[in-house]
Order: sequence, then structure tokens, then C-alpha cells
Amino acid sequence: MITKPAMALASFFLFLVLLPSLEALPPSSGEQTFSTQALMKLVCTNVENQDSCFSKLQNSFENMETPKPKSVLGAAMRHTLNEVRQALQIMTGFNTLSFSYREQMAIEDCKELLDFSLSELAWSLAEMKKIREGDRNAQYQGNLKAWLSAALSNQDTCLEGFEGTDRRLENFIRGSLKQVTQLIDNVLALYTQLHSLPFKPSRNHTSQNQSSKFPKWITDGDQELLSKSPQGMHIDAIVALDGSGHYQTITDAIYAAPSYSNRRYIIYVKKGVYRENIDMKKKKTNIMLVGDGMGATVVTGNRNFMQGWTTFRTATVAVSGKGFIARDMTFRNTAGPEKHQAVALRVDSDQSAFFRCSMEGHQDTLYAHSLRQFYRECNIYGTIDFIFGNGAAALQNCKIYTRVPLPLQKVTITAQGRKDPNQSTGFSIQDSYIFASQPTYLGRPWKQYSRTVFMNTYMNGLVQPRGWLEWYGNFALGTLWYGEYKNYGPGASPSGRVKWPGYHIISDSSTATFFTAGRFIDGRSWLPGTGIKFSSGLSN
Repeated sequence: MITKPAMALASFFLFLVLLPSLEALPPSSGEQTFSTQALMKLVCTNVENQDSCFSKLQNSFENMETPKPKSVLGAAMRHTLNEVRQALQIMTGFNTLSFSYREQMAIEDCKELLDFSLSELAWSLAEMKKIREGDRNAQYQGNLKAWLSAALSNQDTCLEGFEGTDRRLENFIRGSLKQVTQLIDNVLALYTQLHSLPFKPSRNHTSQNQSSKFPKWITDGDQELLSKSPQGMHIDAIVALDGSGHYQTITDAIYAAPSYSNRRYIIYVKKGVYRENIDMKKKKTNIMLVGDGMGATVVTGNRNFMQGWTTFRTATVAVSGKGFIARDMTFRNTAGPEKHQAVALRVDSDQSAFFRCSMEGHQDTLYAHSLRQFYRECNIYGTIDFIFGNGAAALQNCKIYTRVPLPLQKVTITAQGRKDPNQSTGFSIQDSYIFASQPTYLGRPWKQYSRTVFMNTYMNGLVQPRGWLEWYGNFALGTLWYGEYKNYGPGASPSGRVKWPGYHIISDSSTATFFTAGRFIDGRSWLPGTGIKFSSGLSN
């Protein structure tokens, strides 16, 4: 990530100086206009066409006598939405026949990723409207941070798809996305600064959420699902290879499932090896896949980067619809280490949960791409960066297994992709087990503000004494946030760990608590509704 120039920092300082007086100034005050201008300047910082940006924001306030900070934020979101729509129109207008296969695929990735950003910004804007209407119990603070964080990262994933292609096309795409990325970055920064203003909801809503307030896409009865066998559930569709169900492929069952479902739609997948690639689009919400157990119900594929696929498209299973749940399944990519990037499971599903699932691959096995995710009692196998992405992911009671890499490769478990300090993303691995079969490192910084912690986790003797590995040179070593808290086992000793500025041996429980499922992924407000057992706080 490119560090913001001094002008942006100056805007921030100006904004912070003006912030306390914004709500207090009288309608006729000239200072109010200046304060609004300062906020708009922050929104338009580093945007190429600043005059156009100012003008479009100003038009939003024509009928508003005294625009307030939250109004500027709402206007900034609407302006950013329009810019994303324009970028999407540019992508849609390409004649892809003149491009290589990988370039065509990268363009398709960009179209889908920009569509993700459209949705995430629209969700954020709708949440802002609820706040303005006085809905003090809305679960919005974590939502807005999660959605804006995801919207900021999608454009990076788009550009990553052009690796190894014509640089001219990549540079054109980069230029088309530059304004979108900068605007989302500014909106996220503005929201981060404004979240303590009076429109912030009361802090006592957490306890209400824990007992009764679940997201709209989680139904009251879901908490029973994980305790029942498939035979005891209300099953909507059955998939069986032998023809004894409604469908013989999972893809067909998902295609037939309702779009934007308001209730949980349960697909029971009988034991067997399903050789298919599943791409569950964002309209397929509230779906639950239930198998007969890890190793019994297996979805397998072998798509990989060396075949010409983008990393984003190599996934054997990809899920994007809100509120996805999987239980007792295996997701596998058999490409092998020589094929490089080969994803078994990619997750863009907000508030999604995986229980007793196995993710099996080599490089890039689990792509926790974006939004809030929870993994409980899962097995994850791989070699290089095999838990990666820029989601906010919490793993509890999981088993992590390393495999044999290519010669001269070093095994790294995580490569977290947080690119901005305001993003609420990162990986939290708690009460888990690392069973390394090769010399293994806990992670390396894929992006500037990479964030990963291991807490109360067993590490065997092949976890290397220094613990962590550089990406290249000194990149991100002072801006990343890596931490370890009360890990144990022969590979957990803190004495030989790296001395990077961004590495922390966490000694106090208050810091560690920030990374628990209850706080880090807002788990208390939605995990009870999934029915999956989880620890809200620390085990010790």
C-alpha cells in the first residue's frame, strides 16, 4: 500500500481540531461552512479530480441549512457508490475477445469484485439511514467497519488477477480503479474518526444482541441446527451421487435454492466425493450445507494458477452470500505444490460459520477473502500462505497441519492482507493446534498492515524459534501487528522470536481480549444464532 502523503495527514489534523465544534456551531455561523469544507476536503483527499469531488458533495447539501458530519459521511458514501458504478460500466464495456484467457478471467473477477463493493457500500449507506432515523439498537458499528473494510480491499484483488499479463492493460485497470480506491479509503478514514460522535449507538446494546438480536439473515431456530443429525433437521434439498436425493450435484442444488432467502435453506449432502467447482453467488443467502463428516462428504477440484486461472477463481468452493454455514464437510484442492496458488475454499460471506470442516490444499488453501468469518473444530492443511486474505476471521479449536512444499520453499501458515490501518480485518487463531511436519513459520506480511494473532495455541517443535518470516526485506515490519498470547508446546517459546517493531508478545488479557471472537468479529451479536459452539472470550 502507498503511504498517504503529508497533505492527507494535514487534513486529518485539521479535521480533528474542528471535530469537537462541529455539532455546536449555530446554523448561521460562517465557521460551520468552513468546517463542512474541511470535512469535504478530507473526503476528496488525493482524489484526482478534486473540483468534481467537491462539487458533487456540495450538491448533496443544497437543501440542507446546517450540514453535519454524518451528512458529509452519507454524501461521501453516495458519491463513492456512483464512482464504483462508473468503474463497473468501464469493465462491462470491454470487448474481452481481444484479451488472453487470464486477462479475460481477471476482468470478470474485477466485475464481480466491484459488484461486491457496490453491495457493501449500499449496505453501509442503508445502515447510516437507520442511524439517522434514530434506530439506536442497530448492530451497525461493527457492520460499517466490516463492510467498508471489504469494499476497500476488493479493488486490490481485482488488480492481483492481472499478475503475469500485459502491463498496459493492468495499468489501465489500475488507473480506472484509483479514484474508487482512494474514495473508499477516505470514507473509511472519515467513518473511523466520526464513530464517536452523538449518532453512535448506546453501548448497552451488546447484551441485548447476545440474547435476542440476530442479523436478518439468521433465523431464531438456527441454534438447534448444529445439535441435530441431518435426519432430525428440516431438510430443503438432498444431494446424493447415487441418485437417492433430489440432486446429484451440489451445484444443481444451490442453483435451485431461493435467492435472497429470508430463512435458513438447508442442503444435506450425502457422503461421497463430489468432483465439482462451486461458486455460490452473493444472491444465495442463508444457505447451510450439511455433510456426513470430514472425509465422508468431500468436494474436490484441482483448479490452479498454472492452468491460467486467477487465484480468486481457483477455489473448489467459493461462497459469497450472507450468512453461509457449513458443517461436516471437506473442501479440497488436489493441484499439488508444483501448481502454486490453488484454493480449496474462498469466503466472501459476511457472518459465515464453518463447523467440523476440513480445508485441504497446498499453497493458498483457505482464502478468507473478506468480511466476518468463524471456524470451529476445523482442520486446515497446506504449505505456503495457506490461510490468507483480508477477512476478519476467528479460528477456534482448529487443527493446522503443514505439508511438504517444493524444494527451497519455506512453509508459512498465514499471509494476512490488511492494507489500511482503519480496516477491522485480521486473523485470530485461538485454542488451536499446530501440527507441523516441516520447519514452519506462523506467518508473513502480505500487505502493509497485516494483522494476525495466535492465542492459547499448541505449537509443536517444528514451529521455528523466530516464529515469523519476512515478505521481502523490511517491508511492513514496523506497520504490521502480529501477536502471541499464552501459547504452549515446544515451538511456542517467545525467547527466540523476531524483534520487529510490529511484533508483540501479549502479556495482558485486555489486549488479548480484543482479538477474541466476541469482540474481533462481533461474535456475540451473531454467533449464538448459528448454533455453533464458541468461546466469546479467553480460555485463560
